[in-house]
Amino acid sequence: MQEKVWYNLYGDIMNILKNWYKEIMSVFVFLRFKNIWRLRDYLTRKNKTKGICASVYTYYLDKKGSYIGLGAKIANQPYFPHNILGVFISEEAKIGSDAVIFQQVTIGSVRTRGSKKMGGPTIGNNCYIGAGAKIIGNIKIGNNCRIGANAVVYEDMPDNSVAVSSPTRIIKNDHELDNRFFVMRSDGHEEYYQNGSFHTEE
Repeated sequence: MQEKVWYNLYGDIMNILKNWYKEIMSVFVFLRFKNIWRLRDYLTRKNKTKGICASVYTYYLDKKGSYIGLGAKIANQPYFPHNILGVFISEEAKIGSDAVIFQQVTIGSVRTRGSKKMGGPTIGNNCYIGAGAKIIGNIKIGNNCRIGANAVVYEDMPDNSVAVSSPTRIIKNDHELDNRFFVMRSDGHEEYYQNGSFHTEE
């Protein structure tokens, strides 16, 4: 019994030391790269999956309860209004520019043998993905699409369409949807998120 207690205590101490080491390394890595997206860009360009930088990348996402595969093709930095909390993006996913992704979103691959939609989703430009949405399998989401909170999407969506839950249904539009994310500044002017940063509408 006493040996088991000491063994568990030893394991706890080692985990604390490992996390402490990762926290220290994170400070130096983020001093260099500034944010997780620059770090990810470096890892993908250099094809690095091991080492201190890769370890810090995984550690950062683990703390958020998230996973963003280094194999995923992401056109530019998405905007996460509520941070990267519980977001899962498969290694096989492809995401276009200026995506807005809320918390607890899954963009996942189908890997079950015999599935008709084996692989990961391809998501177009300017897509707005609500909290808890699930986009699963080798499907294509068009440009300017909106996916409502908790919707489960497992079939293609044409450009400018909307998916809502309970049950999920696709709403087609004959006009282009504007899915830019707007915030109100303290001076009363609006800014929208595009191409990795906020801009003032002219």
